[in-house]
Amino acid sequence: MTLLELDNLSLRYRRGSHERVVLDGVSLQVERGELVAVWGMRRSGRSTLLRVAAGIEPPDAGVVRFAGRDLAASAGDELGGGIGYCRLAQRGSEAQTVLDELTVGQLARGVPQATSRELACAALERVGASDCTARGVHELDGSEAVRVALARALALEPALLVIDEPTKGVDLLERDNILALLRSLADERIAILMSSGEATALAGADRALSLSAGKLRGSTSPELAEVLPLRRQADG
Repeated sequence: MTLLELDNLSLRYRRGSHERVVLDGVSLQVERGELVAVWGMRRSGRSTLLRVAAGIEPPDAGVVRFAGRDLAASAGDELGGGIGYCRLAQRGSEAQTVLDELTVGQLARGVPQATSRELACAALERVGASDCTARGVHELDGSEAVRVALARALALEPALLVIDEPTKGVDLLERDNILALLRSLADERIAILMSSGEATALAGADRALSLSAGKLRGSTSPELAEVLPLRRQADG
């Protein structure tokens, strides 16, 4: 069974007499263990596509299915469970630590406090951010914020991660490391749907598609193809 299926999605934004077509008959399938990247220029609708795919924003027409279930009929139950939508860490108060932020969402879902801390610490270690545990959320740099966002989602053991522009605001020297981390998570059978406004961020993806004028172009269903290679790290 296909894990995520977008079927003929359409969405328009209207402001007065002006109408902008964001999604126009978009279809896409994502399987477990796939890393699918959607490239688009500014205002192409790539971020909107990801919000619709995660069940955050409803389309005007079409269906989003997760593990065969219509997201519109799930009342948001999949978001934060089977689907992990990665948002960058909020600029919280100086008293709020990364560990605090990662446990809040779990506590809201009824996870005991001790268990939530264990899961949070394990998730931070998994993404290489163990040293951020006791730091303030406001102290994180771009790379650390992405890793913490991934850890927050991974703590709930999702089957699908949706992440918008994971390398935006990340130092150039750290971008390849973030892409390699995403590739490693996909290799662990987690499906990943990401967006990017930069072609260099497509490295490591199983499929790279483009979105413009509401149309999604490229191979929208899984096929046997070589993974786009990650750039080799420079020696030294």
